[in-house]
Amino acid sequence: MIRQFLFALQFLTRLPVAVPGPLPGESEQGRSLLYYPLVGLLIGLLLMATDSMAGTADPLLRAVLLLVVWVVVTGGLHLDGLADMADAWIGGQGDRDRTLEIMKDPTCGPMAVTGVVLLLLVKLAALQTLTTQGAWGVLLVAPLLGRLSLMAIFLYLPYIRPVGLGSTLAAYLPRAQAVRVLLASALFCLVILGWSAVWILLSCAALFYLYRQAIMSRIGGFTGDAAGAICELTEAMSLVVAAVLL
Repeated sequence: MIRQFLFALQFLTRLPVAVPGPLPGESEQGRSLLYYPLVGLLIGLLLMATDSMAGTADPLLRAVLLLVVWVVVTGGLHLDGLADMADAWIGGQGDRDRTLEIMKDPTCGPMAVTGVVLLLLVKLAALQTLTTQGAWGVLLVAPLLGRLSLMAIFLYLPYIRPVGLGSTLAAYLPRAQAVRVLLASALFCLVILGWSAVWILLSCAALFYLYRQAIMSRIGGFTGDAAGAICELTEAMSLVVAAVLL
């Protein structure tokens, strides 16, 4: 269990951790998906600590610091996926092969930059509102829900690349246990945020459903970039809904 958690932590963050012993096998890699929400919870704890250390600083400054820590800790891993998806979705012009080809292109086009900037602005505005309201619980829940969406996309969509880490994770994910982790995570959100969590969870679920329909229609499954994009969009959705409700 520790090795699987450390593998997930090593992959999803830039924290200086190492997996002891030999490299994780395929089964361990697949089971590491079960610990993605826990990694999100750890990121949330780091955000809470950052907000606490910022003390009574101006809300905008606190929001900027939170966003910087968020991006640095994750290494912008999922922002890269969002950027590639934005480029591919527009540049692909509805064609599956063209969309997948653009996703593999390492260069960033104008839509990639635009998509990342807009998402960061949305997060920043929501964080400023939440820090003003002292809504610390959302800092804990939003990263958790983002990583929960990563596990959910492996659970409910087919992975379309034939090789790579993504195909291994999809093949060896324990599906029954993943469903239990989904339910336990939703319950945790309810405990932390109360009834407000219901609207946040419903909004994120609706986003996931619409996203799933769109990418299934366009490319027939998901890629690593598509997974990164849903993580970022879920985080943003949870922050915005919380900022409106709390």
